[in-house]
Amino acid sequence: MQTSFTEAQLRDPDTAESNRILRTCVHCGFCTATCPTFLLLGDELDSPRGRIYLIKDMLENDRPATAEVVKHVDRCLSCLSCMTTCPSGVNYMHLVDHARRHIEETYERPPAERALRRLLSALLPHPGRFRLALIGASLGRHFSRFVPGGSMAAQRLRAMLKLAPAQVPGPSAMDRPGVFKAEGARRGRVALLTGCAQRVLAPSINDATIRLLTRMGLEVVVPRAQGCCGALDHHMGHHDPAMRLARANIAAWGAELAGEGLDAVVINTSGCGTTVKDYGFMFRTEPEAEAAARLSALAMDVSEVLVKFGYAPSRERPGLTVAYHAACSLQHGQKVTAAPKDLLKRAGFTVKEPAESHICCGSAGTYNLMQPEIAGQLRDRKLAHLDRTGADLIAAGNIGCLTQLSGGDRPTVHTVELLDWMAGGPEPAAIAPIRVRQRGTEVL
Repeated sequence: MQTSFTEAQLRDPDTAESNRILRTCVHCGFCTATCPTFLLLGDELDSPRGRIYLIKDMLENDRPATAEVVKHVDRCLSCLSCMTTCPSGVNYMHLVDHARRHIEETYERPPAERALRRLLSALLPHPGRFRLALIGASLGRHFSRFVPGGSMAAQRLRAMLKLAPAQVPGPSAMDRPGVFKAEGARRGRVALLTGCAQRVLAPSINDATIRLLTRMGLEVVVPRAQGCCGALDHHMGHHDPAMRLARANIAAWGAELAGEGLDAVVINTSGCGTTVKDYGFMFRTEPEAEAAARLSALAMDVSEVLVKFGYAPSRERPGLTVAYHAACSLQHGQKVTAAPKDLLKRAGFTVKEPAESHICCGSAGTYNLMQPEIAGQLRDRKLAHLDRTGADLIAAGNIGCLTQLSGGDRPTVHTVELLDWMAGGPEPAAIAPIRVRQRGTEVL
């Protein structure tokens, strides 16, 4: 694609990078075939190619974002399926991230939308605040159908209430900073990003991760100074808050690396993993550039760590069929595709993949709150494909997907919880109802 940025514009590192990305695009349109919003809406401007044209025009002319640009960029899930499809290697992720920052700096959103974005930014990265908010939402979820009106604000409120769990889990006894010693001879030392929303919604995921890794001979450290990875703010275009959160993690993990050393930074929420693996790019012009690049290189999804250190089950095959949902952030953002499925098979599960496994479920961070109608259509489409597998349960490696797909006919369980169970850990709570249903079927 031909561009015409001025020399002055290209002195800005972000603009220079966007220029390079734009010049890589050859207009082929392969990306439209795998874009969820184009699949649903059929509008060229709701495809990666269409958004690229809008972003190019906005950045090249150095003009404030318009309502039209904002509408179509906001509808992008950042699922990155287009990057998997693209034969030219267009880094759409970095381009749309730049566009979102430009939008936040130049466009004034309606007051209600600004307030919602600020609220999400103030709550989700902070587990204590988020827990209190969820308790309130859980009390009000049964009244979601009484929310009046069909406005976007009303849709978003109903979506937030609907997604709130009926009961908020209590904090885990293991949910604390510190060092969890390896069982037996120490084979390695890793830092675990415990996340923010996941710690509140499903503390059992971190518990299972720590149990499994320590059982495999890995010492697990949870640094006191680490926190949210910054993904939520980053994808809303809130540059400074995102960088502040990421900078704290770089410092926390850097101190561990300089001390007793680290073999990996383990991440069991793939949405966070995609962002952490991009810290090197995000900080490329910052004083922390070298440290960020080194720690990005150490970041690994938990499935990658389990493969590296030789996961092995210790229980008999469970006789269960798992429908594996490939989170977009894992399969497209990190290119981790085989490891989770191979591990589940090694653990004794029968693994099935649904049709359209490359298409997003509609979670996409806060997307199911900000764009509830599109997210709902994608959820229903995904669940229909998962149901057709006839599996007993759904496994995924991202808390956002697990939350989005919950409430259907099949329970959702994090992959690492199943793997921990088959290697000596406790049975996940979702398994008991499946066993009851199986026994009922046998009686009939």
